[in-house]
Amino acid sequence: MAKMHSRKRGSSRSRPPMVSKAPEWSDISREELEKTVMKLHDTGMSPSRIGLTLRDQYGVPNAKLVMGKSITGFLKENNALADIPEDLTNLMRKALRVRKHIRANKRDVHNKRALQLTENKIRRLVKYYHDSGHLAPEWAYSPETAEILIS
Repeated sequence: MAKMHSRKRGSSRSRPPMVSKAPEWSDISREELEKTVMKLHDTGMSPSRIGLTLRDQYGVPNAKLVMGKSITGFLKENNALADIPEDLTNLMRKALRVRKHIRANKRDVHNKRALQLTENKIRRLVKYYHDSGHLAPEWAYSPETAEILIS
């Protein structure tokens, strides 16, 4: 989705090798990892931040290989997932920051364009989440409701 509004050619990046089980040096058990994920979630961390914390502080290379499901899938199974998906929340935060900047700098036309592109991404993502059932059909994006939800 990040390359949608640029004239670049695809997404070139490194990808981890395909593996089906956790490496031998990773000694954390499934139950211990599930407790840790729930503890980190209770402190208010997002699923992506939980994954980074597990990697950096607990030495878990990939939570999906240990638990058999992703962190988001595990949180959904335990009814601990947020109502609004994390990527949509991050885009709304970005739009609010750009909106605040534009209020202070009215002649900044480049960021006006950036706001248009960001809000278009939000609308496309909302449409996807409506179709897939992750968001309620009556939920709609507006800057006012986003400010209330994010703040």
